Amino acid sequence: MNLRDSKRLVIAGASSLLGAELKSLLEESLLADWEFRLVDEEAASGTLTEAGGEAAVIQPVEEDSFDKSRFVFFTGSQQFTRTNLAFASRSGATVVDLSGASAGNAASTGWLPKREAPSVPKSSLFFIPSAAGEGITRLALALRGLDSAGLTAVCFQPVSEAGKSGVEELESQTGQLLSFQSVGKPVFDAQVAFNLLDRFGAQSLHRLSNAANRIRREVSGCIGGNEPVALQLLHAPVFYGTVFAAFAKLPAAVTSEALVGACKGLDFATCSAEDAPSNVSAAGETAIQLAPPQPDASVTGGWWFWGAADNIRLPAWNAVKLAEKLLG
Repeated sequence: MNLRDSKRLVIAGASSLLGAELKSLLEESLLADWEFRLVDEEAASGTLTEAGGEAAVIQPVEEDSFDKSRFVFFTGSQQFTRTNLAFASRSGATVVDLSGASAGNAASTGWLPKREAPSVPKSSLFFIPSAAGEGITRLALALRGLDSAGLTAVCFQPVSEAGKSGVEELESQTGQLLSFQSVGKPVFDAQVAFNLLDRFGAQSLHRLSNAANRIRREVSGCIGGNEPVALQLLHAPVFYGTVFAAFAKLPAAVTSEALVGACKGLDFATCSAEDAPSNVSAAGETAIQLAPPQPDASVTGGWWFWGAADNIRLPAWNAVKLAEKLLG
């Protein structure tokens, strides 16, 4: 069977927040009538869900899980992707990695939708950057032609990046603190409610430093590592939505109008000065919202940027747009 004729796709990591969002968007896309296979780690196998309006059960990865599939989407943990990536690639399917595991891999092609992109590069392995990775990448590319001396960014990560268990822990801690109870910390080994952090507890399986390194790999993989980007990642006590602040030193002759035009050219959704973007305003949106650039009062040629994006919907939507473009 020629895989170009196949109408089968696999969502590997189907029980994750990202997997569920991807499935929902695929069911509204050009691939809506395809055969969906839902697989995940052993702990999630047997979970009852639905696909294409019919009941479906998430299965563990088996020898034939990826057979005769046109697309395989990885939406689970990076370790799960690394364990199964070679297996999926051997099937001949086009692999779309949303987990970040293949970012920075020479064999993996970073992809972002562009308003006037002429074509999709030929590749059998793509990675879709996280919302934070996409925001910093687009900003670095927007400043590329303005003689920027480099970009410094601080990104704020919501608990949903740790999955459903992260969301549940923030919800639980919030209620416990408001009731003057001691908080449980099984996921983050730290108080994440009402708290900004630059690291989680020593016993946490999640590391902000690892997440920051993922963003660095994504940015480098998309822009070629030519623009110096300094990055810090902090925990924000919110459920969903990525926000970032960035600073760039530019020639004194660069104007606000030039910056706004450069950002619009990279497909940012530019907001007015009165409607500053936030994780709430970005919820459900498929573009990165960006406030008007603000000059620094103390540094000549210094500019500040503030942006926000839906950390679940944005990468899932990008993956669907890639698959649709590959079908064209």
